[in-house]
Amino acid sequence: MVQLVGSLRKELADILSTSKVLVVGAGGIGCELLKNLVLTGFKNIEVIDLDTIDVSNLNRQFLFQKKHVGKSKAQVAKESVLQFCPSANITAYHDSIMNPDYNVEFFRKFILVMNALDNRAARNHVNRMCLAADIPLIESGTAGYLGQVTVIKKGMTECYECQPKPAQKTFPGCTIRNTPSEPIHCIVWAKYLFNQLFGEEDADQEVSPDTADPEAAWNLEEAAARATASEKDGDIKRISTKEWARSTRYDPIKLFNKLFKDDIMYLLTMDKLWKKRKAPTPLDWQQLENSGSGLKDQQVLGVWGYCQLFQHSVDTLRLQLQEKGEGAELVWDKDDPPAMDFVTAAANLRMHIFSMNMKSRFDWTYHTRNTYYELFVDLIVSAMAGNIIPAIATTNAVIAGLIVLEGLKILSGELESCRTIFLNKCPNLRKKLLVPCILDPPSTNCYVCASKPEVTVKLNVHKTTVLSLQDRILKERFGMVAPDVQIEDGKGTILISSEEGETEANNSKFLNDFGIRNGSRLQADDFLQDYTLLINVLHIEELERDVEFEVVGEAPDKAPPPQNNQEEVNSITNGNKDSAQPSTSSKAPAEDDDVMIVDSDEEEGASSSSAAAATSSTKRKHSDAETGETSNKRPRMDQSNAAAAATDDDDDIIALD
Repeated sequence: MVQLVGSLRKELADILSTSKVLVVGAGGIGCELLKNLVLTGFKNIEVIDLDTIDVSNLNRQFLFQKKHVGKSKAQVAKESVLQFCPSANITAYHDSIMNPDYNVEFFRKFILVMNALDNRAARNHVNRMCLAADIPLIESGTAGYLGQVTVIKKGMTECYECQPKPAQKTFPGCTIRNTPSEPIHCIVWAKYLFNQLFGEEDADQEVSPDTADPEAAWNLEEAAARATASEKDGDIKRISTKEWARSTRYDPIKLFNKLFKDDIMYLLTMDKLWKKRKAPTPLDWQQLENSGSGLKDQQVLGVWGYCQLFQHSVDTLRLQLQEKGEGAELVWDKDDPPAMDFVTAAANLRMHIFSMNMKSRFDWTYHTRNTYYELFVDLIVSAMAGNIIPAIATTNAVIAGLIVLEGLKILSGELESCRTIFLNKCPNLRKKLLVPCILDPPSTNCYVCASKPEVTVKLNVHKTTVLSLQDRILKERFGMVAPDVQIEDGKGTILISSEEGETEANNSKFLNDFGIRNGSRLQADDFLQDYTLLINVLHIEELERDVEFEVVGEAPDKAPPPQNNQEEVNSITNGNKDSAQPSTSSKAPAEDDDVMIVDSDEEEGASSSSAAAATSSTKRKHSDAETGETSNKRPRMDQSNAAAAATDDDDDIIALD
């Protein structure tokens, strides 16, 4: 007769009580998951989350109360769980999982890792760390009423990055700062401006005119003589934006004239920018007349109306800073009306300057509240008419329960019975809400878990700098945190070093300065993630507007012919246990991907890939929450901003790819 402990076999209950597991994320899914784990019998749990509790979390993250607002999610979640299971041994970390302390050796001490994350960068990182440590990973995500759970095991299943995901649309800094041509460019600029004035400054989010714009090619001395900025309203000194604002005591009129008059006049001195573009029109506070009135939220105000909105929001945000004390910073809050008003006003004024139609705050709501503030996401397609995906507590609860069930299979030694499970909004043809699919094997073309990860990148070697290669391609696109890059030129030339100061002199140089040309091959190593990637360079003179590079394909057979003097590539296998190193921490954007509902409840006969490839009569495809585009790819979880992963209040809003 089988001996039971509660609802579990005694053998399994004993395993649970002695197994150490890691929960990454203590938000919507994480809270439900922690509760489920201790009530199931797990006794040794470690949980990590960088976020703090916000008022907007309280409607669905039930381990938190109003008195906890502002405190660490991980720590409060631990304390709350211990109240109904005091015997549990829980360790909480208020930190980013991408911190160097949480290296491969850290991951190896767990028998199982469970993700409850909200952004792609952190998911990619945990995926690679679990591959390197050879530890099973349970991945999950929710988007409104939709949810998904899947299991990842090195060598047995697809990893998180096996299926290509829609590339984030990003914009060159010179476009944002000098030549915006779409409303989204102005939203990006306005959000940067908020951080530069009131939040944490980021050198990559500068808003002043970009004098290094390669398209401008101008004479600095001549331009300086022609710039006629007003001393009275604020000079265009090249100093920190926040430093200058503080020197004016955040005078909204001086800020206005610097941002929308003086800086624009400075841009006009860059003659070459305006030979084929319509030149911007500076605004002057004193010359503007009130031309708009009515409901602030839903009417497209006139220019003067947005001037007043700008003035009012700056005054309010200045008072918020003063209340926090000397040296304080404001953190962006999508539910803060002054912050919303500031971005609405600043973006609209910039749109007017660059001859774009202005939008009301009502029109901007989806952009600002749900999308852009996760940083660098493509908002412009259908987002204007889109709605914010709600966070549903019941969805989180269902997904957290499924995570535990898959975890029990793994600990029972039944990995082959694990499934990818989709939670649908409506029953499928067989009247099922939960659709299990057999796990897919690893993709041979995956640039993460393949034996020899390799990709081809299309770019202009004469315009792409070493810094862009490092930050935009290796870190942002391929998820590395501390890359080292060597040119396969027969000399072993080191292009990028993760050691501080070793190759910084290379940052501003172009790739062709190092002999990189069409067909060149680069070997990029991230020893902190125990990850190596071979990059084939495909030179192209012109890419689409606002596109700096393009990933052509992950398969080696898509690569251009190698150079004659290249050395033979050594066999490289990721996940080598002998080279475990710590990772680094960075903020990252959260992002939404495609949501697909698969109307199939086949379990033994269908994989998640084949299910997603079903005919249109058996599946319903949902448009991307940000772009409005649809995908024929198999369902897969994700949500994009890190830095540690940058999170927002809807930290459990993860759309499926």
